[in-house]
Amino acid sequence: MKLVGLAFALMLSACSAQPALRSRALMSAAAREKPQHYVVLTVRNPLSPPTLHAASTARGYDNLGTYQAGGSARSASRALATQYHLQETSSWPIALLGVHCLVYALPGDSDADQVLAALARDPRVESVQPLQSFATTSSGLYNDPYAPLQRNVQQMAIPEAQALSRGAGVRVAVIDTGVELDHPDLPSSAVSSNFVDNDRHAFGEDAHGTAVAGIIAAIPNNGIGIVGVAPDVQLLLYKACWRAAATGTQAVCNTFTLAQALAAAIDAHADIINLSLAGPSDPLLTRLVQRAVQAGVIVVGAVPANGLRDEFPANIAAVIAVDETENENGDASVMRAPGREVISLAPDGHYDFYSGSSLATAEVTGLVALLRSERRHLSAQQAQLLLTDSAVEGTAQGSIPNACVALATLMHRADCRARELD
Repeated sequence: MKLVGLAFALMLSACSAQPALRSRALMSAAAREKPQHYVVLTVRNPLSPPTLHAASTARGYDNLGTYQAGGSARSASRALATQYHLQETSSWPIALLGVHCLVYALPGDSDADQVLAALARDPRVESVQPLQSFATTSSGLYNDPYAPLQRNVQQMAIPEAQALSRGAGVRVAVIDTGVELDHPDLPSSAVSSNFVDNDRHAFGEDAHGTAVAGIIAAIPNNGIGIVGVAPDVQLLLYKACWRAAATGTQAVCNTFTLAQALAAAIDAHADIINLSLAGPSDPLLTRLVQRAVQAGVIVVGAVPANGLRDEFPANIAAVIAVDETENENGDASVMRAPGREVISLAPDGHYDFYSGSSLATAEVTGLVALLRSERRHLSAQQAQLLLTDSAVEGTAQGSIPNACVALATLMHRADCRARELD
């Protein structure tokens, strides 16, 4: 390690002696995070020998720093940006190829394939392609010690999906029990409210909400614990349920506490509401869920133990109803995800295995967050169709959604393919 550190220090020292890159040659943070929204385009920029001055040589463009974008290249790039509603974010004249290379942000909700096809036909364009992503080939996708135990994460192709999306910019409301806010594997940015009592200590000792929150957003690659499905989401944690016994995950809620939490989630402009619970049909709660749906919120809810959509919230048509893959229920409208022996967070900084549709519901919430991070106006119906169509029937995976395939379909990319697991 010392030798590596020394080599790295020497490399930094050597780099510091070089001229700084011009800012226009640097990649923007937005392009690094969401490359699918950008294209790389080149226009012709012919090599022209520079005018010789006194004491100069005829070395031409041996020094690449003297190679600049010519007037015709600049004019063509501006005209292309105007015609196709593109925004230039970076540029670099490549002397070796005789072109000026530009990175353009695609317009809003444009179809990337259509824009690329139109640009490819334009005679002013020398080449155009997507801004593609690559990864180093280090061994092991995560350094979290319990990640190898997360068979559910592997089954849903979460490692591959997280190369495309991690849920950034999506606000996920978890209406459940309390959550251990200080758990080392949960993001510190989580916001919480308590609609049951004022007991902060009990809030952090609740197991069910802690497990659900961990499934959705546990921090990956922090050297501890597990991997969340959508670790970059903003968690909104609302305690509306309380423990049914001193120990265990069983909890109960009522109309009043759930109604307050639902109203708070809507007021907070949540993008997704997770309801890992089930109970009798409730007119007030149904009205609030419908109001959330009207506001563009995607609501994900658990089906009861009988596997039927006959209880709240699964009995509401607009809700994405979720059950365990292991529960062989014939309702085609119910989504499925792994729900047996799923490892997640537990109070006091611990970890435990859990089973039930509550865990499957949290997984689907995370999957929807990955999708909605890439399409802000994605509907529940569109999200469910993408995830359902990504599942590979008749394999060892059963009907488990493949997050990477769903994302690649949404983004018109070919990054992913379904994988069969032992």
